[in-house]
Amino acid sequence: MQGQVADKILVPLVGKPLIQYSLNAFEQSEAVQIIVIVHRDAEQRQAIEPLVADFRIQILWTPGGQERRDSVYAGLAALPADTDTVLIHDCARPLVTPTAIRTVAQAARDTGAACLAHPVTDTLKRSKSTDNGHILKTLDRSHLWAMETPQAFQYPLVKRGYEKAIAENRPITDDLSAIEETSQPVSLIDNQRPNPKLTTPADLAYLEFLLGRGV
Repeated sequence: MQGQVADKILVPLVGKPLIQYSLNAFEQSEAVQIIVIVHRDAEQRQAIEPLVADFRIQILWTPGGQERRDSVYAGLAALPADTDTVLIHDCARPLVTPTAIRTVAQAARDTGAACLAHPVTDTLKRSKSTDNGHILKTLDRSHLWAMETPQAFQYPLVKRGYEKAIAENRPITDDLSAIEETSQPVSLIDNQRPNPKLTTPADLAYLEFLLGRGV
């Protein structure tokens, strides 16, 4: 898509490939025993392998799929069958911290599912297009949250959710969407730190600014 970064996870950011920040945070969190890296192709894997060569925890690799849901499910399927808790992270968010990872992981163990998120503070409106413009309806933002990652789940719960979504051919852009039909309560962890996602080249300057400040 025009205006997007072609391979976000490998773009250089303050001297490191962007994915390295997330990988380091997960290893340093001491909350995970295995990292599954879902890679696009052999070339991308070869670029990432040196970044985890000295990691003390186990690294598993699996190729991604056609759609996002297929890639996430490939990662889930690569895990051992006795896995109890899984965290799913978009490595285009390089500011995730070891502390946040530990907090989300523990919350998922306790309640079944958890997510880094923040309350919506902007005024949001639902729009209905007409010939003369838009008819607007203000939404009650007191009940609205913006989802971040990592999102964490008890493993059987999210694996079943993705299997059902794939069987029903439902698009999944947010991992929690895969379990919404179960009415599973989710612990929302109000993230007080910036955790933006790299989507367009314009986002790079902001991320560099935050990393430069040690945020």
